[in-house]
Amino acid sequence: MLWMRTLGLGIKSLLLHPLRSFLTVLGILIGVASVICLLAISEGISNEAQRQIASLGADTIMVRSVPPPTDKLAQSGITPYGLKRAEFDMLLQTVPTIRSAIPIREIKRTFKFADRTVEGRLVGCTPEYADTTRLTVDRGHFITDAENFQRASVCVLASEVAATLFPYEDPIGKSVYLPEHTDFYQVVGVLEFRNDSAAIGGSMEAQSFKDDIYIPIKTLQQRIGDTVVRRAGGSFSGEEIQLNQITLTVRDVEDVKSTAALVEDALKSHDDMEDISVVVPLELIEQAKQQRRLFLVLAAIIAAVSLLVGGIGIMNIMLATVTERTREIGIRRALGAKQRDIISQFLVEAGVLSVVGGAIGIVIGISCVPLFVWLRKFAAENYPESLPEVISNVTPAIVPISIPVSFLVSLVVGVVFGLFPAIRAAQMNPIEALRHE
Repeated sequence: MLWMRTLGLGIKSLLLHPLRSFLTVLGILIGVASVICLLAISEGISNEAQRQIASLGADTIMVRSVPPPTDKLAQSGITPYGLKRAEFDMLLQTVPTIRSAIPIREIKRTFKFADRTVEGRLVGCTPEYADTTRLTVDRGHFITDAENFQRASVCVLASEVAATLFPYEDPIGKSVYLPEHTDFYQVVGVLEFRNDSAAIGGSMEAQSFKDDIYIPIKTLQQRIGDTVVRRAGGSFSGEEIQLNQITLTVRDVEDVKSTAALVEDALKSHDDMEDISVVVPLELIEQAKQQRRLFLVLAAIIAAVSLLVGGIGIMNIMLATVTERTREIGIRRALGAKQRDIISQFLVEAGVLSVVGGAIGIVIGISCVPLFVWLRKFAAENYPESLPEVISNVTPAIVPISIPVSFLVSLVVGVVFGLFPAIRAAQMNPIEALRHE
């Protein structure tokens, strides 16, 4: 009963100065909301990074050809570098833990149909490539083993290539022209839209699938070859690459790291040219989990500073309140109120400010997810070109533990920072307090 009376008196005192009370609550509100929002954004970024890496497959190893350092490139003429088909065969034959391997060759090319043109990427691959990269066929079919074996002049279009070259007709059965090689490729399939894969640390650059055309890799080797020539100012230079990437799938996830070590050892001949890189998604997933913990700690520290500022605001207001209510305190002490009664009154007021601020902060913090999604949709519809890729792919995810923890911390902050003014009020001399004007 006594606590209820003290609570009612505290609320009444706060309502006497609504603007001041609101501004004090605002500090705690912002602190709690920032805790929940920052942790949600950090969790969303972490989830997206792990999703991107997991999409590569935890049981896969990617060996990529990379341009060697400038001092190792030929000043003129052709520079051969990167993975060889013989090395692809060697890895399959000598590394027993490899279950399957996919060779990939990529070349920038121009694609034409009628008077429409697309600059894109010509990808030579095998039928397994679609499953590995999570490509889904919308119409027709993906490349088959028979088409690859027969070196058939067929192709599969990414959704945006199909929409650009064939905006008003079904592309299946039509032929796409490659002017650089005067070749025609019959369309046998169209893919569904696939999101770009984001860059992952320094290990893999971002990859877009929207401008791709896929053909059998043996067709590419026979019709286009391995050499890319660039001519400028009467001279020419170029590169010779047999394979841009080999994607290896191991028999067991437990064998990934040991298999990667065997692959690196088998390809040591490339150490001098520095023209290959071995990417292990499993290691990247572990790194992403460590980064997630780091993100959460940093976000919590930043949000804790906001709560600290809110606590200082509470202490400042309560000290000012003590000064204003000196005479009231003296009257209460003269009527028999004990020091603990005065401390209780001011702690209740500080607690009420913290509870109200914490509750409103939780509501605002939780609403950051739908608000973020709405703002992203609005930006995508009105300013699609200015929307960063990371924003378009990331959705904040509320960390459940952040809600009770932030509320509890806000309450503790209010009580701790309200304690000093409460003790100061309780220790006033009643006679001096009664004389205060």
